Amino acid sequence: MQFKQIIGQKSLKQELIDAINGGKIAHAQLFQGQAGYGSLPLALGFAQYLFCAARLPHDSCGTCASCLKIAQLQHPDLHFVFPVVQAVAKTSDQFLSEWRTQIQTNPYFDLFHWTEAIDNKMRKPIIGTEESKEIIRKLNLKGFEGGYKVMIIWQPEEMNADCANKLLKILEEPPVKTIFLLVTEDANKLMVTIQSRTQLIRVPKIENIALANYLQATKQQNPTNAEAIAAFADGSLLSALAYLETSENQDQQRQDFIQLMRVCYKKEVLGMMDWAESLASIGKERQKLFIQYSLHMLRQSLLTNYMGQTLTKVSDEEAIFLEKFAPFISGNNIREFMQSLDEAYYQIDRNANARILFTQLCFQTMRYIHQA
Repeated sequence: MQFKQIIGQKSLKQELIDAINGGKIAHAQLFQGQAGYGSLPLALGFAQYLFCAARLPHDSCGTCASCLKIAQLQHPDLHFVFPVVQAVAKTSDQFLSEWRTQIQTNPYFDLFHWTEAIDNKMRKPIIGTEESKEIIRKLNLKGFEGGYKVMIIWQPEEMNADCANKLLKILEEPPVKTIFLLVTEDANKLMVTIQSRTQLIRVPKIENIALANYLQATKQQNPTNAEAIAAFADGSLLSALAYLETSENQDQQRQDFIQLMRVCYKKEVLGMMDWAESLASIGKERQKLFIQYSLHMLRQSLLTNYMGQTLTKVSDEEAIFLEKFAPFISGNNIREFMQSLDEAYYQIDRNANARILFTQLCFQTMRYIHQA
């Protein structure tokens, strides 16, 4: 993957390029950031630039033999490790075909999307003990092309204890000219000793303007909608795509949010219960998307109150709603709203009872909205 194919992240791309050209390549690097920010694409871009035989100042050439092999994810010195469902396979090699298809289709994906692609039963994938043996075997091989060997370990936080301990030993005494690129969403879930032996590379959010430009160019969104979706996505391409893909009617989340605020303001208990029942039935991923949308609308409400609508990033329909709704969000209740929604997102991710969760959210909202 060339750097130009990665959305935004201009400063970080240049830092990675400068490290390679300056010969300052850490043997183990930890790319940390949400999947939607592009941590895996950046690791792939780094590997391609490292292997490129005709590097350009700001990117790999894309046409040399090494670049062409990496574009197909078939370079003999580029290895991958990723979680797999142990009941189906023990090592990553058994899912290499699916892995290549996933990256070539869309390299911005998380563990949920990967699990969905490899197991219709949605069993939890891990990086197991057998994988650690494969890592050692591959690294003991001589480089096919005489240069670096690169091993990309995606979601290393899913390693079991045995695999993590064996990886630690390799990181302590790495083979010559071997580069480890660990791609994680949460470095704190890794062993502290593994963290200490890697160079941390924080992958920031995608810049809103870069994300909006991408949505205009590839998803046929007009500038207003593209900016609104980019603001909602908060730097994550995955969130932006989820908004587009899961909302056949893009008004649905707005209507759900408006209905929540309306029944809670009026203290209509039966309406609140009906709303909670409705949200409990839409599925985990859409529920999480609704929570993100609600946080977005609350942030835009504060902007409207303090800065007017000139700085808000919302659609025309949302702007009409915010004109009347924004005064109900202030410093007196915004913190409580944010905490409740953050907690709801956390609990949804951990398979809490959705009916109880959204009922509780209704009563919290009813209390907070009258505190403005």
